[in-house]
Amino acid sequence: MSAPSGSGEGIRPSTLPARPYVIRDVTDPWAMRALEAVQVAAWGYPDREVLPSSMMRISSVCGGVVLGAYPALPPDDPQGEVPYGLAFGFPALVGGRLWHHSHLLAVHPDWRGSGLAVALKLRQRDRVLAQGIARMTWTFDPLVARNARLNLGKLGARAISYHADWYALDDDRERAFPADRLMIEWDLTRPHAERPPPAPHGEVALAARPDDTEEPDRPDLTLRGRQLLAEVPRRAELMNDPLRRLWRLALREVLGHYLGQGYMVGDLAADGDRVFYVLTRVGEG
Repeated sequence: MSAPSGSGEGIRPSTLPARPYVIRDVTDPWAMRALEAVQVAAWGYPDREVLPSSMMRISSVCGGVVLGAYPALPPDDPQGEVPYGLAFGFPALVGGRLWHHSHLLAVHPDWRGSGLAVALKLRQRDRVLAQGIARMTWTFDPLVARNARLNLGKLGARAISYHADWYALDDDRERAFPADRLMIEWDLTRPHAERPPPAPHGEVALAARPDDTEEPDRPDLTLRGRQLLAEVPRRAELMNDPLRRLWRLALREVLGHYLGQGYMVGDLAADGDRVFYVLTRVGEG
C-alpha cells in the first residue's frame, strides 16, 4: 500500500478569538476543589473518576505541581476565580531516575482551541525545570487526534510505549470500552517550537479501508522501513461504539507491535481530513 499524498493541511489552527487568561499555582484547598468541576466539564467524568482535591492538596506540598487557568478579569469580579483549565503532576521514579509525571491536563470545552492547553503545559514545564527535573511523562488516548496533535506537534514530545487497558473505566471488564493509552516522553531541556503537521510519507501499516465503511483495513505488521504510518480517525468521538472499537483494536495491534520493535511515535501527519501517526525507528527521528 502506498502512502497518501497531500499538502499536510488537515489539522487547521484555531479560529477562536484570543481571550485573556491567567495561569496560577493553586495552593488553597477550596480553589483546588473548584478544579474538580473542570474535569467534569472537560471529560464528563462521573464522581468516582474525578481526581479529588484532597489528592492535589497532598501532592502540592510533596513536590507536585497544581496549576489553574482563570479568565483575566478585574479583581472584584467573582468570575475571575472560576477555573477553566488545570494541569496537575507529581514527581515519579522512571527507570531509577526522577521524572515528573503529568496526570491531568484539562480545558473546559468553551476554551478549547484558545491555546490554553499549550500555555498550561509550558507553565508546567517551567515549574518542573525549576525543580531540577528534565523529563516529563504522561498518557493520552491514541484515538483522540486533537490530543495527539497537541502532544506531538505543538509540544514536540514523543510516544514511547503502548498500554492496553491502562484504566478500568467500568465495573464490567467485558462491557467496558478499552481505555488504552500511549505513554508520552517530553525532554524539557529542548527549546519549544511548534511545528505544522507534515504530509504523510512512509510505509503504511494501518489505514482506512478503500470503501465507505470508515473501518480500518487489515494491519500490516511485516514492515521494516525507517518511517511508518498508522491512520487514526480525525474525529473518532463522533463514531458509533462498534466502529470506535474496531479502530481501538487495530491501533492497539499496530502501535503496540511497532513500539515494541524499536519504533517511537514522533508526529501526526495530515492529508486533507485524514491524519496518520508517524512512527520512526528510535535513534533515527
